Amino acid sequence: MEVKNPFFVSGYYRPEYFCDREQETQLITDALHNGRNLTLMSPRRMGKTGLIKHVFYKLKERQPDVVTFYMDIYATQNLADFVRLFANTVLGSLDSVSKKAWNRITKFLKNCRPVITVDELTGAPKITVEIAPEDEERSLKEIVDYLGASEKRCYIAIDEFQQITNYPQKGVEALLRSYIQFLPNVNFIFSGSKQHVMQEMFLSAKKPFYQSTQILTVGPIDKEVYYGFAARFFAQTKRDLPQSIFEAVYHRFDGHTWYIQSILNRLYGAARTVNEKSVDEAVTEILEEATYAYEHLLKAYSEASGRLLKAIAIEGCVKAVLAGDFIARHHLVAASSVRGVLQKLIDNELVYKAPEGYIIYDRFMGEWLRRQKF
Repeated sequence: MEVKNPFFVSGYYRPEYFCDREQETQLITDALHNGRNLTLMSPRRMGKTGLIKHVFYKLKERQPDVVTFYMDIYATQNLADFVRLFANTVLGSLDSVSKKAWNRITKFLKNCRPVITVDELTGAPKITVEIAPEDEERSLKEIVDYLGASEKRCYIAIDEFQQITNYPQKGVEALLRSYIQFLPNVNFIFSGSKQHVMQEMFLSAKKPFYQSTQILTVGPIDKEVYYGFAARFFAQTKRDLPQSIFEAVYHRFDGHTWYIQSILNRLYGAARTVNEKSVDEAVTEILEEATYAYEHLLKAYSEASGRLLKAIAIEGCVKAVLAGDFIARHHLVAASSVRGVLQKLIDNELVYKAPEGYIIYDRFMGEWLRRQKF
C-alpha cells in the first residue's frame, strides 16, 4: 500500500513511520523474550497502542514463529464480554481454521460454543464463540488451557486493562491471575490509561497482580528526536518544517503524541507552507469538525460542570481546583460542590489528574473550550 501521509493518527504500518521509542521497544522486547510480563501506563493517546504494535512487529522479525494478539477491552462491560473478546481474538489465530485445528479447539472448549463463520470483508473463515453467563469462568479457563497446550510462543497485549475493575463480578483480577500465572509459553502486556487504577492493581500488596509484572511508564517522545523524524518527511516534499514551529506545537500539547501527529498530518496533507498561521488553521479545522461532538457531550452535564471544564481549560493546568482564588477567579460554586463536580469529570475521563495538576483530558477539547463563550 502506498503511503500518502506518513503521519499516522491511527493504526501501525511499518517501522519507518514510527518515531523513536527505541529504549522502550528494547526494554519490552527483552522482557517478553525472557519470559517477563509487563505493565504499560500512560495517559490515553500518548502512543501505547502504537508502541505495542511496533514491539510485536519487531518480535516477529526476531522470532518469526511467535504469535501475537492485541485486544482492547475498553468497551467490555463484564466478564462475559471479556471472555468472548478473548476467545474471538485467540481462536482461529493461534491455529489456521482447519479440521485439525477445529478438533483441537473443540477438545478444550466444552462450555462455550465455537462457530465457524466467514469474514464479510476478506472471505476468510473465522471462529466466533457464544458464552452463557453461568459458564464464563469455566470458558475462560478452557481458553487459557488451550493457549497453554499450544507449542507456540504467544504474546498477548490487553489494552485498557483497568476496565476489569469495573466489572460487576467480584474477584475478576484474582481469577485471571490464577489462570494465567502458570502459562510457560504465554506472556502478557497489560496496558492502561488510568494510571492511579493501574498503579493500585500492580503496586498494591492487597491486589492479586502485585509485583507480577515489570512496570513501564510511557512518556512523551524526545522533542529533538521527534522534530528530526517529522522534518525528514517534510523535506522529502521540498518543504521546510521550522524547528520553532514544531516546538511550539510540541509544547502546546505537552508532547502528547496523538495531538502532535494530528497537526502534522493536516499540515503535510494540505501541502501548506508551515508557519504559525497554517498551524492555527489546522487546529481550527479540527475543532470545527469536533464542535458537534463536544456540544453534544456537554449537554449530558450540568452547567457547573461546563463552567469548571472551561475554567481548567483557560488555565491549562490547575494545581488546586478547590483553592478559593481559583473558584473566585472563575465564578464557580462553593468548594464542596466543585469537589463533587470534579470527581465526576475525573471518573468520566474529561479531566485528568497529572502530576503537575488537573488538565482537560482531550487536549483538542481544551482548545475548543477556551474559545467558547459560556
